Amino acid sequence: MSNHDLHIGLWIFAADWLIRVAALLWIPARTRSSSARSWLLLIGFVPLLGLPAYLLLGHPWLSRLRRERQARASRQIRQRQAALTALRWCPPDAFSAPADVTRLAERLGDFMPTNGNAVELLDDYAGSLQRLVDDIDAATREVHLLYYLMLDDASGRSVAGALERAARRGVRCRLLLDAVGAKRGLRAFRRPLRDAGVCVHATLAGGLKWRRSARMDLRNHRKIAVIDGRLALTGSQNLADPDFVPGHPNREVVARVRGPVVAQLQALFASDWYIETGEVLEVDAPPIASSGHVPAQLLPSGPAYPFENARDVFVALVQRARRRAVLVTPYFVPDEATLGALRVAALSGVSVQLILSATNNQRVTAWAQAGFYDELLAAGVHIALYRPHFLHAKHLSVDDDIALVGSSNLDIRSFMLNAEAGLLCFDPGVVARLREIEQDYLRESDVLEAEAWTRRPTWRRSVEGIARLADSFL
Repeated sequence: MSNHDLHIGLWIFAADWLIRVAALLWIPARTRSSSARSWLLLIGFVPLLGLPAYLLLGHPWLSRLRRERQARASRQIRQRQAALTALRWCPPDAFSAPADVTRLAERLGDFMPTNGNAVELLDDYAGSLQRLVDDIDAATREVHLLYYLMLDDASGRSVAGALERAARRGVRCRLLLDAVGAKRGLRAFRRPLRDAGVCVHATLAGGLKWRRSARMDLRNHRKIAVIDGRLALTGSQNLADPDFVPGHPNREVVARVRGPVVAQLQALFASDWYIETGEVLEVDAPPIASSGHVPAQLLPSGPAYPFENARDVFVALVQRARRRAVLVTPYFVPDEATLGALRVAALSGVSVQLILSATNNQRVTAWAQAGFYDELLAAGVHIALYRPHFLHAKHLSVDDDIALVGSSNLDIRSFMLNAEAGLLCFDPGVVARLREIEQDYLRESDVLEAEAWTRRPTWRRSVEGIARLADSFL
C-alpha cells in the first residue's frame, strides 16, 4: 500500500468517527430519545449515508413563516370563540373522562367542545363519495375541499365535475390538495378546474420547493369538505376509487356533520389556506341554532403545533377508559407513550380491542407493527385482523360516551409529521353507531391468539425486530 493510499484511508477513518461523535453530541439534544436511538444506530453502521439522511429527514422542521401563520390562526380561533359561550358544551361532571379530554383537546388544538351538532357516520365507500358529490351539487354559496389524495379516476373525476358545475353556477369553490399525495389529481384537474373558476392550490409542495417551506416528507393528510358553512364531511376517505392500490380495496368511515362544529372545520380549512397562500378568508359565522344533540369538538394536529396533539389525546382517551376501548387503524407503529397506555389499560382490566387490516400495502410497516404484537398480547390486548378489505378507517371508541373519527393513524408519522384532523363526539348514540361498525369488522376478522403467534418462524421474529427498530423512519 502506498503512502498516498494510507493517507486517504486515515482521512476516511477520521471522518467516519468524527461523524459518529458529532451525531452523538448533536442528535439527542434535538430529537426525542426514541427517534434519536434509531438515527444513531443508522449513523453508527453507515455514517456517510446516515448523516445526510438525518439532515434531510431527521427533524420535522417547518419554516418560520409557516409556524408564525399557524400561531396567528390559533390566536384568531381562540379570540373568536371567546364570545361564543352559548355554543360551549360543559360535561355534567367536571371531573369525568369527557371533561378531561375536552380540556386537553382545546388546549392542544384551540377548538372548544360545542353543543347542538348532528353527526352521521358513513361506512359505505361509494355511498359516502356520492353524498359528497350531491352536497357539492346542492351548494349555493361556497365549497371548500381539503384532501390528501385525489386521483385521476372515476371518483376523482366525479368530484372534479361537481366542482366545475358549482363554480359555473356562481358558487365560490376552493380546493386544497397535498402536493405529493394528490400529485396525479393536480396534474389532471388543476387547469380545467381553474378555467371553470375553482381556486386550486397544492400544500407542502414537494421537489426542490420543500426547502422554502418544510421538511420534504411532511404531508397534509387531512380530509375535509365544507359546504356553504352548514354541513361538512371528515374522516379517512380520499378522493379516489376504493381499489386505487391494486389488491387492497379500501374500507373507510366518514362523519357527515351539521351544527357549530362545521364552523370549526371551516376555520381549520381557512387556517391551512392562509398558511399555504397568505390569503385570509372571510368564513361564515357558526350557526347558533341547534342542528342536533351531539356534543362535538375538532382536534387538529400536525408539526406546526407545539405538541403532538393526536398522540396526546389518543393516550388520554385510553388512560381514561374504564370498561372498553376499541382502536381501528390501518398503520400501527406506536411510540412508547401509546404502547404504554394500551398495555397499562389492558393490565388494569379494561377490554382493549385493536382492529387492524390483515392486508397492508406497506410491507416494512406491516413487519414493524407485527413486532409489537407479543408485548400487547402478553398484556391482554385483543388483536383482530380484518380480512375482506384494506381497513383504512381510523377511529376510536371509549366506554359508551366518547368517539373519535378522523384521518390520523396510530403511528409515529401521523403523530409527528402529518397534518391531521379528528372529530371528537361525546354522545352514546354516536358511540353505539361506531360499535355497530366495529362489530361488523370483528365478524370478518381473524383473532390473533398469543399461543399461536409465539409459534411463528424465528426468521419472522428477526425481520419484525429489525423493522421495529426503524419505527422513527416509517
